[in-house]
Amino acid sequence: MCMTDPIADYLTRIRNACQAGHRKVDIPSSNFKRSMTRILREYGYIKDYLLIDNKRDGIIRIYLKYGTDGESVIAGLRKISTPGLRKYVGNKDLPRVFNNLGMAILSTPKGVISDRDARKLNVGGEVICHVW
Repeated sequence: MCMTDPIADYLTRIRNACQAGHRKVDIPSSNFKRSMTRILREYGYIKDYLLIDNKRDGIIRIYLKYGTDGESVIAGLRKISTPGLRKYVGNKDLPRVFNNLGMAILSTPKGVISDRDARKLNVGGEVICHVW
């Protein structure tokens, strides 16, 4: 399987699983995807995740989170920076997603972090995606 944008594939798998009402989704693993998954867990967008070793790259099993009405906690995921058009922001131009009701995930010199952590650390970087 040839993937030109593995992060877009990661977000699409989560988005599709949420819309279909699945309780879990398996995604091919990488260090970058593990960091993004950790951030989603830290901010309460997913219930939990499990790293499965399959003797190659590994798999991230993400357990999705739903409200009492059965609606997914993740209302939307949008890829911002693409392979053809990277989106960089400085520390003073960090995005506010839905007036801070959502969050942005950034790749910075300090690692993959949320927009809130980037404000605390006073760093900018590449905006990977918005989650709300």
